[in-house]
Amino acid sequence: MGGLVMAAQLIASLSLLVFIHELGHFLAAKAFGMRVDKFFIFFDAWGKKLWSKQIGETEYGIGWLPLGGYVKIAGMIDESMDKEQMAQEPQEWEFRSKPAWQRFIVMIGGIVMNLILGVIIFAGYLNYYEKDYIPVAEMENGIYAFDIAQEMGFETGDKIIAVNGKQPTRFKDAKGLKVIFGADVEVERNGERKNVQVPGNLFKTLQGQPFIEPFNHQVKVWGVIDSSHAKDAGIEADDVFLAVNGKKINNFGDFSGILDKNKNGQVNLTVDRGGKEVQLTSKVSDKGKLGFAPKYEAKPVNDTKAYSFGETITYGMKEGWETIYYNAVGLGKIFTGDVDPVESVQSPIGIARIFGPTWNWERFWKLTGLLSFVLAFMNILPIPALDGGHMMFLTFEMLTGRPLSDKFLENAQMVGMLILIPLMLFAIGKDIWIGVMDWFR
Repeated sequence: MGGLVMAAQLIASLSLLVFIHELGHFLAAKAFGMRVDKFFIFFDAWGKKLWSKQIGETEYGIGWLPLGGYVKIAGMIDESMDKEQMAQEPQEWEFRSKPAWQRFIVMIGGIVMNLILGVIIFAGYLNYYEKDYIPVAEMENGIYAFDIAQEMGFETGDKIIAVNGKQPTRFKDAKGLKVIFGADVEVERNGERKNVQVPGNLFKTLQGQPFIEPFNHQVKVWGVIDSSHAKDAGIEADDVFLAVNGKKINNFGDFSGILDKNKNGQVNLTVDRGGKEVQLTSKVSDKGKLGFAPKYEAKPVNDTKAYSFGETITYGMKEGWETIYYNAVGLGKIFTGDVDPVESVQSPIGIARIFGPTWNWERFWKLTGLLSFVLAFMNILPIPALDGGHMMFLTFEMLTGRPLSDKFLENAQMVGMLILIPLMLFAIGKDIWIGVMDWFR
């Protein structure tokens, strides 16, 4: 059942993302008077499709292969490789008959729509789920430094002053992508200012674990992992841990410290569930884990500020830009050998696992917004067969005034597909192998 839920979440997310992306191409093409022959969510590979309907000059449909989607614009060399149409005389309503700048807008239309969608989702997420944030300037008790943070030079009680020379407004920004990819952090400690250098490979070391948190912080369950000690113990999403073995929990450091001392043992838990205290007993793994994803929320001891409408848009754009920028940084690290592609490249199977075996709308929207920005970034890469490849060739045409030949574009399209198809097969094969190994464990 969990696998079906993971697949359903992935398909729902991809359907929205692909529809919005292709809608960008479609609307731009129609605005410039181009004929659109097909509008498909997912690929109708080998002519097989789940549903289609002809409306006017366009066939709208849903394919069976959930690896993307496409709009087939008349007179354009794309993945359909329709050489028969390209061999005929150009018509005024064809893609190839329009000025280069119009064709460029058509190609960038999908990327722009994914960026807009990502900002809307991130802004909505901040407004509906996060609602408020902890201002760094008002963190009187400073931070709690986990072991990994202490190794860098942080200490519990440090107050964040600046990250790379700029004062962050939200505590969320003091531990975000800008920091875990390497940063110079200035802190105030016992009335003195100190500099802590965060290494550029921290993102590899953390693997989703916290390294600094507000000193007083509650530990709340975001999601429970199937076949885990937490699941067996009856821990549920939105539970808040109050005490472990009778000791009050003030922050995640208290919580993880007690679990670490009880590896391969068991602990008595007191949780707040909807305003009622519930007593539970759970086994602890050999790594000091229960098997749940935590959600960090501020206690009243840390003053919070509600997001204004304008701030949700501003921070939605900011977080989106950081997602794109650090995806580019991460891609560069793959090529330099700093990051193992086996650990970084995800197929739809791997992405489905991230959604999890239970339907959680908060997680769904967070991941969908993230994927929208990732999709925009991937499509802008200057690889033939992607939007970025078409834009690269159109930029050349606009700068030189000379269009590239159809033969060159056809060959470039084939080269792009020869790059992308092995990459997809590698990602899918790797995720299937991981799934098989997990099943045998």
